[in-house]
Amino acid sequence: MKRRNLFGLAAALTVATALSGPLAAQETLKIGAVGPKTGPLAGGGAVTFWPNVQLWANDVNAAGGIDVGGTKMMVEIIEYDDQTNPGETIKAVQRLATQDEADFILAPYGTGLNIASAPIFERYGYPMVTHTAISDQIADLSGKFPNMYFLLGGATGLAGGVVDVLTQMRDAGEIGNSVAMVNVADAFGIELAEAARPQFEAAGFEIVYDSSYPLGTQDLSPVINGARDSNPDAFVAWSYPPDTFGLTEQAQIAGLAPKAFYTAVATAFPSYGARFGAAAEGVLGAGGVFADGDAFKDYAARHEAVTGAKPDFWASAPAYASFQILQQAIEGAGTTDKAAVAEYIANNDFDTIIGPITWDENNSNAEYWTVGQWQDGVFKGVASTGRDGAVAAIPKTGWE
Repeated sequence: MKRRNLFGLAAALTVATALSGPLAAQETLKIGAVGPKTGPLAGGGAVTFWPNVQLWANDVNAAGGIDVGGTKMMVEIIEYDDQTNPGETIKAVQRLATQDEADFILAPYGTGLNIASAPIFERYGYPMVTHTAISDQIADLSGKFPNMYFLLGGATGLAGGVVDVLTQMRDAGEIGNSVAMVNVADAFGIELAEAARPQFEAAGFEIVYDSSYPLGTQDLSPVINGARDSNPDAFVAWSYPPDTFGLTEQAQIAGLAPKAFYTAVATAFPSYGARFGAAAEGVLGAGGVFADGDAFKDYAARHEAVTGAKPDFWASAPAYASFQILQQAIEGAGTTDKAAVAEYIANNDFDTIIGPITWDENNSNAEYWTVGQWQDGVFKGVASTGRDGAVAAIPKTGWE
């Protein structure tokens, strides 16, 4: 595990004067952040998680800190690289709780790493607002860990969005009934594939190819070649960032070009559009945003100004929103007592960058984006469970 302190850009720029001025006497909140800087999910963490940690710390400190019962407290971020290893995530969270004595800890990046570390968050009483965890275990997890919350919904809902979009395309005569489906063999991919199979069947689709591959697989040509040979009308991959790029690249090489081509996590990354250019047009992917909305445009501009990078068009905003929820709960409770803050989260709604958040009986946000698509150089939301701003999906016309 590697630790680094981050005060946020605004605080860093004023640190010299702050140490000799009034801010020197100001109290700070120690906030732990655990996520992948190395390992298979490092690329995803570098786009979705770490820049939003930086942006949130910058925004909080630039505004003078978090108001805790009338006292403004700056935030100090204590970072750990979990190396995309659940054991390292667990050790890092435990170290933050026992050695660093962090006041609060931000939820990690990725479904498996959140599930692995949930018992440690619960053991030490930390509220855990997840931003990149998608699971049909939400009811069970929230029952075991009452202070665990979910912003991105469940596997059934995400898979259902894909099935609904493909159904609409089929009913419009744009695609047929055959689907090739592949998944990364970790908690995320396995759950999504298991949730999708019965939904595809109920909707009248035939899965003509169904395969999985290990996390971190470098050579994806056998997967794509198998899918191509099944001659599908639609290709669906429950994929993570490295393989989302690899599958798309290999599909172009192998000539897999159905009119519905879907890859999951990282399809919404700006780097996906930059890498594939015009070939990305029409590619469907996980999540989405109201890309033309003023709230996202303002957030995206601030994100790029502070971090030097663009946010993705799906989970970046929920990541920031999860930090907003923690901040609003601390201010609403008027204390840094973890139990009081957890109680405030449980009993209140929140106004965030992704819109209002209201918890259902399983501590889950019921309104989330399920499918997006690259259209005219922007990844736009095409399906959700209740968010505004969706556009109609279009058929893909090859890899030109």
